[in-house]
Amino acid sequence: MRNNYSRLILIVALLIAAISTTTQAQDPIIQTKFTADPAPIVHKGTVYLYAGHDEDNASGFLMKDWLLYTSTDMVNWTDHGPVADLSYFKWAEAGKDGIRNGAWAAQCIERNGKFYLYCTVQGRGIGVLVSDSPYGPFIDPIGKPLITPGHDDIDPSVFIDDDGQAYLYWGNPNLWYVKLNKDMISYSGEMVKDKSIMKVKGQPDPFHYQEGPWVYKKNGHYYNAYASTCCPEGMAYAMSNSPTGPWEFKGYIMKPDKRSSGNHPGIIDYKGKSYVFGFDYKLNFALVNKHRERRSVCVAELKYNPDGTIQELPWWYEGAALKPAGVLNPYKRTEAETIAWSEGLKTVKSDQVGMYVTSVHNNDYIQVKAVDFKKGAKSFEVIAASLKGGKVELRLDDRNGTLIGVCEVGNSDGSDRWKTFRTEVKKIKGVHNLFLVFKGEEGELFNFDCWKFKR
Repeated sequence: MRNNYSRLILIVALLIAAISTTTQAQDPIIQTKFTADPAPIVHKGTVYLYAGHDEDNASGFLMKDWLLYTSTDMVNWTDHGPVADLSYFKWAEAGKDGIRNGAWAAQCIERNGKFYLYCTVQGRGIGVLVSDSPYGPFIDPIGKPLITPGHDDIDPSVFIDDDGQAYLYWGNPNLWYVKLNKDMISYSGEMVKDKSIMKVKGQPDPFHYQEGPWVYKKNGHYYNAYASTCCPEGMAYAMSNSPTGPWEFKGYIMKPDKRSSGNHPGIIDYKGKSYVFGFDYKLNFALVNKHRERRSVCVAELKYNPDGTIQELPWWYEGAALKPAGVLNPYKRTEAETIAWSEGLKTVKSDQVGMYVTSVHNNDYIQVKAVDFKKGAKSFEVIAASLKGGKVELRLDDRNGTLIGVCEVGNSDGSDRWKTFRTEVKKIKGVHNLFLVFKGEEGELFNFDCWKFKR
């Protein structure tokens, strides 16, 4: 029998199956795990999305690691699994049960060829990890918290100004900042509690600042986006002429909505457009009719007015779907965990093949968007592992769309014994959404590592 998480995805698919083929927003962008607190960066033409990870069985916050996803088109996201976990911080002792929880919001930034990941370690401060690659491996270079407990120490946001000065921001219920040194793992001067955005008892609070600051600069304006108004939380923003304020409240990026108690902005520019990431609880509520801390990352296009102010967005799944910011090359190896939308699937990691797709059952599927068949195709192949096997139906533009081929996945003598399976395909040209629909007998069919077409 399927576990609760697989049943969750089945219910989601029944409720919102139309999302993948209509003009509704692609919400959420990750369906194989619960994800939270998105922190995107752009590096050498790729979007790296770092995210928190709510465990499947969470009722309260239960977070042990930080995940990484990448995309070059904003619609297909490749799962790279955990990029770090709480064991990386030796000073963050485990609880009495030996389990390390509390891997809260993190943000990554690149400087001089190194990548710095600032991580909330719940109740124990903010730590920093460093790597030579956005994929890791990351290490703790200082062996202690960068920001010690007692300073509203959650939700770090890091920004490097044009003059090279780096700033670290954080805080709930107050906004704090400090100037980082060039080494990015130490700071100079005092930690400053921002007074322009502070709540004053007995006075109106125009900012509605809660937590999750995201500071950036665009066209000469400094922006501070944040989780706003509680609870539920929306996303609001303030602007300034300085990275240290004073900040002037400008309005909502997205108003609070009773369908989600929280939100958490992450904003980037990519291929000529701007995007805002956040989260909702749509997958959670598809399973249970009560609030649990199991969140799902979403993304929408962000637009600015001529004066630099931000145009307010509708709630996540009431907005327009993103247009692909590129096409996918089907003639190169594509990881099975590269997904625009999926049903019933999970992703796991092994030492042998890295990340792969598992929990594959009859009628589950993967959708990959904007696949460019400009050179045609003669055959299709997958690498899979199984004792049972099944079939992969290849369909265009809809899960019940035009069938161009069926790949038989046979017995490979084990769920960790990987083998290549091939089939011929019908003539195909143009850019299409590709659906890989899995068919077979009851129970788990096979594990799925990668695929590609051949001309």
